[in-house]
Amino acid sequence: MPDKFFGGLDFGTSGARISIINFKKELKYSNSVLYQYGFKNPNSWINSCEKLLDSLPLHIKNNIVNLAISGTSGTLTACNLRGDPMGEAIPYDQACNENKIFIESITVGEDHLQTPYSSLAKALKLIDKFGENILLRHQSDFITGWFLKDWTYGEEGNNIKLGWDLIKESWPKSYLKTSWQKCLPLIIKSGKILGQIDTNLAERFKLNKKILLVSGTTDSNAAFLAAGLEKEEGLTVLGTTIVLKKINKTPIKEKGITSHRFSEDWICGGASNAGCGILSQFFSDLEIKELSRQINTSKETSLNLLPLNSIGERFPVNNPLMEPILSPRPVSDSLYLQALFEGLARIELKGWEKLHELTGSFPKRIVTTGGGSKNPQWRAIRERVMNIPIVSCKKTTSFGTALLAIHANQ
Repeated sequence: MPDKFFGGLDFGTSGARISIINFKKELKYSNSVLYQYGFKNPNSWINSCEKLLDSLPLHIKNNIVNLAISGTSGTLTACNLRGDPMGEAIPYDQACNENKIFIESITVGEDHLQTPYSSLAKALKLIDKFGENILLRHQSDFITGWFLKDWTYGEEGNNIKLGWDLIKESWPKSYLKTSWQKCLPLIIKSGKILGQIDTNLAERFKLNKKILLVSGTTDSNAAFLAAGLEKEEGLTVLGTTIVLKKINKTPIKEKGITSHRFSEDWICGGASNAGCGILSQFFSDLEIKELSRQINTSKETSLNLLPLNSIGERFPVNNPLMEPILSPRPVSDSLYLQALFEGLARIELKGWEKLHELTGSFPKRIVTTGGGSKNPQWRAIRERVMNIPIVSCKKTTSFGTALLAIHANQ
């Protein structure tokens, strides 16, 4: 009897990755591709999906039974009622200040929605641009809709920044009075089966026609699932941006903080606008690897950089006007790289201090995933700055998404 396979697709800032696991949760196949048209273009997401599906071995295509999708939290796109993108998506790190007064009027007591980085701020900007006869969908939900050829649904965690209340399991009452409520998705809990793959799509890619699409999650929650964290551990995702997550007994509602359901507890955390993205503005991957070897991690540079990817910060402080500090730049490239690492480590420390203030505890150990987790010199600098032991997790975000797919079957 052939193995049954469970797939996880994760859509990040630079590209997409697929992981295929079997019932024993063993990784049987993985692959990744870069976006062809850039991150903001939803056709890039579809194109990447097509490439990954095309490349799957035939025996896997025939035996995938469940598939789940994760995507960047807070990246929102507008599409027409047939699911065709109306234009570029608004990415997670873009501030939208246009409807500040109106947002404050309909989100009294909901501080986490009163930030220009909220999906609500992005939604109103898209409605201003394209009108109300549209669907507003986050990256994960848009791709899930593409598989189903039905864009009705939205996963609960992806839609918190749009206003979905996980405790009340409803949109804010103030939304009922708006004419744009029809643009919002029908919310489904993460890990629930949504329906069967579109028949034409299955035939086109020679996939099992009975594949079930499972309601997905955010990329950082998928990374959390992949890492398999204990309650006293924290997760740092070192991707294009830095994301921190830890388990808490209660949800937190504050600007820059998200809270997601996790068994009987909550995953609480935040995402900075700083991360590996700033490193790639100055150095190639090969240069980072070579220059890192020249760093003396026990000695500080005394350069106090604030290496944001662009103007504005979401977490550990919420300030859309905060400016990066990327100078002075020393003659030595390795010294400059070290200073960037130190600046990123200080941002991470302030993030953990913010979560300590809100939850009452520091993690006793930090598990790290993402591209930056592979750099031993950065890890040594982080351990020196934060004084907390750090371990790397080699399992990818898409592996965590595949775990969602398998649990839907149990």
